[in-house]
Amino acid sequence: MKRVIILLMDSFGIGAAADAEDYGDLGANTFGHIALACAKNQANNTLRQGPLHIPHLTRWGLLHAAKDHCQELTKYYPLPNIPAAAYGYAQEISHGKDTPSGHWEIAGLPVLFDWGYFPDTHPSLPEALTQQLISEGKLQGILGNKHESGTVIIDQFGEQHISTQKPIVYTSTDSVLQIAVHETSFGLQRLYDLCDIAKKLTEPYKIARVIARPFLGTPGHFYRTENRRDYTTPPHDTTLLDNLVQAQGQVFAIGKISDIFAGKGITHAIKAHGNEALFDATLKAMAQAGDQSLIFTNFVDFDSEYGHRRDVPGYANALEIFDAKIPELEAQLLPGDRVIITADHGCDPTCSGANHTREYIPILLGGMGVEPLPLCKRQTFADIGQSIAEYFQLDALPYGNPFMNRYGQVNVLA
Repeated sequence: MKRVIILLMDSFGIGAAADAEDYGDLGANTFGHIALACAKNQANNTLRQGPLHIPHLTRWGLLHAAKDHCQELTKYYPLPNIPAAAYGYAQEISHGKDTPSGHWEIAGLPVLFDWGYFPDTHPSLPEALTQQLISEGKLQGILGNKHESGTVIIDQFGEQHISTQKPIVYTSTDSVLQIAVHETSFGLQRLYDLCDIAKKLTEPYKIARVIARPFLGTPGHFYRTENRRDYTTPPHDTTLLDNLVQAQGQVFAIGKISDIFAGKGITHAIKAHGNEALFDATLKAMAQAGDQSLIFTNFVDFDSEYGHRRDVPGYANALEIFDAKIPELEAQLLPGDRVIITADHGCDPTCSGANHTREYIPILLGGMGVEPLPLCKRQTFADIGQSIAEYFQLDALPYGNPFMNRYGQVNVLA
């Protein structure tokens, strides 16, 4: 029986990519800077103290994959002599550093065109789009209309939103339009309907996603809820997920994976809120999944709760909690299972601003019988999808070179 489990640590980059300077991200290193901050006791809080404690990710080869991008790490964190998994890293070839592009490229479909972006001005949206949204959404107006952190903007406008019923509309350097409303005051279904309208209106602007961002609470104590919903432009061509389903396989999409692929190539869409719940949902799916199954989980908190909020101690604590769950997954592995731990971009919490960072992503390949060999630098995230296609004996994808063969063994190094 063959199964593949992808644990995608959203935003967990391991060093500035070769083209990072083109994106204003020279020197970014999500993992390296967090680990160094912890080692220097600069990431202590009430939940964690001292050096970053991730023994299982370390055992799987994370430090081996990251060491070339942050030599200082080895001063504080010793490398295991022989990792328990194959390890490497990959460069993105898609344009941009957004969530859909990273995920689609992993699934064998790079985004080789430019998404549309709203400028960092105030107002950020074109006036024509604003008026269309107000008219078709039957609104009194909108609030925000600028680049901003989601938690900051609901603190800024939440009280005014409740009193006026004007939704909070904001964006960032990503190809995204986000709409935040108070769930009980404005209504959750009304928000979803408004986002559906916004998605259609933003299509001419080539905006990748519209995100519903509901929140609750009172002024000074607002908080975002688990009822987020992403309205994503569908992939422009077939992906690994489509090919696996067409071959009678199963795809368990956990977390926001189904939204990112606009429901394409998905047989089971499973929602969960929070990294621990997402990990538990992954374990539950593993107990149910049969032969020719892909379990694909996005651990969003790394990005949304800590990366974008530039919260180094919070990110470190989340890494330690994630790491502690790995033995539970290992205990459930069957002989034909292959696990890939990876990411989709960076979001270095030590950088200024609140945006993603253009970084290499780790590739850690584990499972019974996998030789702990270096995968070296992969030229595209699509090598992941191509490897899974090879393992499941599907038709080759247009992009990527496999690092795993049909027997689940590491290929000759690229």
